Amino acid sequence: MAGKKSSTKDIIKEIQTNIKERTFRQFYLLFGEETYLVKKYRDELKQVILGDSDDMNLSCFSGKDIDPAEVREIGSTLPFFADYRVLLLQNTGLFSSSNTFSEIVEQLPKSTIVIFEEKEVDKRNKLYKFVQKNGFAAELNALGKKDITDFVLVKLSAAGKKIRESTMQYLLEQVNLSLLNLQNELEKLIAYTYGREEVTKEDIDAVCSVEVTDQIFKMLDAAAEGDRSRVMILYRDLLALHEAPMRILALVKNHINSLLIVKMVSEKYSKKEDLTGKSTKAGVPAFLVWKYISQSKNFPENRLREMLDACAEVEYSFKRGKISDQIGVELLLVEFSKQKAVK
Repeated sequence: MAGKKSSTKDIIKEIQTNIKERTFRQFYLLFGEETYLVKKYRDELKQVILGDSDDMNLSCFSGKDIDPAEVREIGSTLPFFADYRVLLLQNTGLFSSSNTFSEIVEQLPKSTIVIFEEKEVDKRNKLYKFVQKNGFAAELNALGKKDITDFVLVKLSAAGKKIRESTMQYLLEQVNLSLLNLQNELEKLIAYTYGREEVTKEDIDAVCSVEVTDQIFKMLDAAAEGDRSRVMILYRDLLALHEAPMRILALVKNHINSLLIVKMVSEKYSKKEDLTGKSTKAGVPAFLVWKYISQSKNFPENRLREMLDACAEVEYSFKRGKISDQIGVELLLVEFSKQKAVK
């Protein structure tokens, strides 16, 4: 797959094929924003490659101070009563710095499989290019809506639970959509609904951790309606969740910028594919593009630009000690909700 940008779904399929057919690459690099998938396939590869010889033929190295000579020595040792030896290297920083580590792993016998698990990866890095050419560089990022929905359905079904389509949509709007977080939220829902089959909206409200992004959406909806009291309730809810006022300001500013982007894109393009593609390239999450487009209709373009300028002004005043962060953001939100927005 060198030179080809693959989707997370394609990458997962490739790894699953390696596991099923036992056609292993000698070098794997697992990285990306979806840490649940990184850890899942790290463990699955390790388990299938090693089988029952796990303890004898597995060597783990972690951190930026690993000894290359030790890696070479252990990696050059033939596996003990097994087909493969596995070296697991985690968060070494080798893919974000200049080094000659590719020369070390290049000399390892074919019976040694190296699995890198990294948080920081520079695709211009020499070791990255080596793994991409001679192994498999798997960038595991966020899944699409259908795959996330399937993930939820599989987890709930395994626990004997059902969920309506409208409730599923509500769940995905309320919580952070990283799979690790989703799994945690589903475990809470499964435990909370013990003794009954259906997961309801009320269950989600009762036990799930609110996603800040959804709170910002609600805040801007309330501002568009001129509902100042609702805006303030949502703002104070965020403060109660220990969100710092200046972080809330940054989220509001980014949200308004996304509204402006999709508004400009929607005025230029009419096809759904073009709207989603152009908005995503500009940094708007694909899963939320249509929600942003819908909300952007409540604000004229000039109003959105004024709101961005107002955010910058509050930030400027706070940094120069002219106003406290909490009061500055509160006054800004009051200003946003002074009058009902018009289309």
